Amino acid sequence: CRGASGAPAARLTLKFLAVLLAAGMLAFLGAVICIIASVPLAASPARALPGGADNASAASAASAAAAASPGPQRSLSALHGAGGSAGPPALPGAPAASAHPLPPVPLFSRFLCTPLAAACPSGAEQGDAAAGEREELLLLQSTAEQLRQTALQQEARIRADQDTIRELTGKLGRCESGLPRGLQDAGPRRDAMADGPWDSPALILELEDAVRALRDRLDRIEQELPAHVNFSAAPAPVPAVPTALHSKMDELEGQLLAKVLALEKERVALSHNSQRQRQEVEKELDALQDRVAGLEHGSSAYSPPDAFKISIPIRNNYMYARVRKALPELYAFTVCMWLRSRSGGSGQGTPFSYSVPGQANEIVLLEAGHDPMELLINDKVAQLPLSLKDNGWHHICIAWTTRDGLWSAYQDGELQGSGENLAAWHPIKPHGILILGQEQDTLGGRFDATQAFVGDIAQFNLWDHALTPAQVLGIANCTGPLLGNVLPWEDKLVEAFGGAKKTTFDVCKGRAKA
Repeated sequence: CRGASGAPAARLTLKFLAVLLAAGMLAFLGAVICIIASVPLAASPARALPGGADNASAASAASAAAAASPGPQRSLSALHGAGGSAGPPALPGAPAASAHPLPPVPLFSRFLCTPLAAACPSGAEQGDAAAGEREELLLLQSTAEQLRQTALQQEARIRADQDTIRELTGKLGRCESGLPRGLQDAGPRRDAMADGPWDSPALILELEDAVRALRDRLDRIEQELPAHVNFSAAPAPVPAVPTALHSKMDELEGQLLAKVLALEKERVALSHNSQRQRQEVEKELDALQDRVAGLEHGSSAYSPPDAFKISIPIRNNYMYARVRKALPELYAFTVCMWLRSRSGGSGQGTPFSYSVPGQANEIVLLEAGHDPMELLINDKVAQLPLSLKDNGWHHICIAWTTRDGLWSAYQDGELQGSGENLAAWHPIKPHGILILGQEQDTLGGRFDATQAFVGDIAQFNLWDHALTPAQVLGIANCTGPLLGNVLPWEDKLVEAFGGAKKTTFDVCKGRAKA
């Protein structure tokens, strides 16, 4: 029986010991948690209780109560820190504690949660921000000071101007009061700008007369002032009248200048209109001269249209020939001619040049000095492998197309060279002037003797397309003559000037004789 009842008693004993041990551990953990919770409050009494100064007073009261309490309570207060006390905390505005101690209450502590910033600014950033604010404040202060100084200067200037106006007004009044009535009103004032057309010369004469009249009045006033003005009473008013008259005269002169400028603008516009009309008249005259030339040369001794040549015997800036036909807009061309140079090896000069308004070097064939012969199109240059220095007749052909600026140069029917990118995609402009024997620096003139051609020119033809090598060879061999479809070599289309001679000449027969 003892063995049967002893086992349950042992189990109960073990259970009781386990429960007792668990309760002891819980009590120990609770004591540790309370100690940990009370330590920060003891380190910072001001933060233990909310309320600022009231919290401080409550903490001091709790400290005093803890000091006055007996030993066990003082030790417990030291355990919980300054935040815990033997009695309840004093409330703000509550009456002072009585002499009788309150009954003890259970001590308690509480957790305080203080929000912290996500990131604290460093000392360098705070210093930079403070320095930037100081600089901005100094800038604003300097700007305000400048504005204040500017306002003061403007105010002083306005006051000075007001004083000057009052002084000049007073002087003018005193001066006018001292003049005779005849000088005060020398006659009716005429508005010279009131009527008359802007482009009338009579208006300019009237304005000049008005200026002279004002100067005469000024002279009379200066002569009469010593007799009618009291210099002792007012020594400074004398210059006021001339100053006023000078200002009036300056105003009239300004109006006259404006009128002259307006007339100059109208004159420029009229000159442009007259230039356009002159060009139209020149075109009509060219057509009439073409008809007259056709009638005059109707009974010419040489009937073939190409049986002539242009001869320029010496190098100068006044002998040349002009083609009396306007060219259309060209996207390709071939120009062929017979040339015989008599320059003596010092450069062949300019066999021909074509200029248009705004571009003097639209098409130029030129050999200057000892440089190779060059082809210029819209001021773009290509050197041609051609030579005319043997004083003999040579057939020259040059073909060009705006597509990629392709060009080819032929001499005596043989291809001498070719290239590309010469004024690519640039169309030849129409309505220009074509000159044989001179290089144009302006439209139709301003020749340079050093660039003049010396020799003979014949069979100058122009096509609006590139000829084939076979066609070029046929023209050079005199086996396949071909006239230009844009500009043929005809007597009525070529006119000689300045002593250049147009003589009968068959180039194929003449070349054989030469």
